[in-house]
Amino acid sequence: MSVPYGTTAYEPHESPESPEEHLARLLGRTLNSFELPDETIRRLEGALAYDGSLHSAHHSAGLHRETYRHTWLLADGSALTLWELVHNTAPSGETQHEVYLDEEELGTATARLPLPPDAPYLELPALVQLAPVPETRHTYIPEGSPDHARRLLRRAENADRPGADIASLLATASGHHITQAFGHPCRTSRAGLCFSLYEHAFLLSNGAEISLWEIEHTATPDGRHMCEVYVSEDAARSAMERRAAQAS
Repeated sequence: MSVPYGTTAYEPHESPESPEEHLARLLGRTLNSFELPDETIRRLEGALAYDGSLHSAHHSAGLHRETYRHTWLLADGSALTLWELVHNTAPSGETQHEVYLDEEELGTATARLPLPPDAPYLELPALVQLAPVPETRHTYIPEGSPDHARRLLRRAENADRPGADIASLLATASGHHITQAFGHPCRTSRAGLCFSLYEHAFLLSNGAEISLWEIEHTATPDGRHMCEVYVSEDAARSAMERRAAQAS
């Protein structure tokens, strides 16, 4: 059943950290952030969106190394990526963070660590085969995912929002991740009209991943915020186009 405009108070979006906050945290914890060019920092100021993911990891005899990819969507529509190296191979054993501009610099720094450049292969008898474990697309928050899914679906006002089957599936989600979608996070067709698109990715208990796409917009008769949720990015973007056309 659709919810008429004006009958339900808008629940504020549970926004993740802003792109600027992600940048500040990265620069604050990395030992060599001062080596980044000033031009790179200037380009990252005012970024529109952020996405981060685990790139590789190795753990051996109490030592560990992980690399992370941090990508920002810039105001000019381009993307900029920084690479973070996390390890505990220093004599003190404390975890250290380093940041690099590209994979080549990251590879050079990784090669200095007393760990193999890649995880070792497990030798198995010729007749034994293991099914590959698929890599997840996101780094998931492992707490409160079913509640997050319920709140997301509860605030959706579109008649074609995900139904009970999706709600039941997400009731056992073991992780979630929110990303402001790259592309055009905000477009205006008249003064005060704004659209934002978010991907809510969920990790299910069987290791599968599912995403819901949330639109926040003000294309309502009284200009209030409205939330719509769709099962695909294409459906969400099509809805954005319809709402913008109707409001023009």
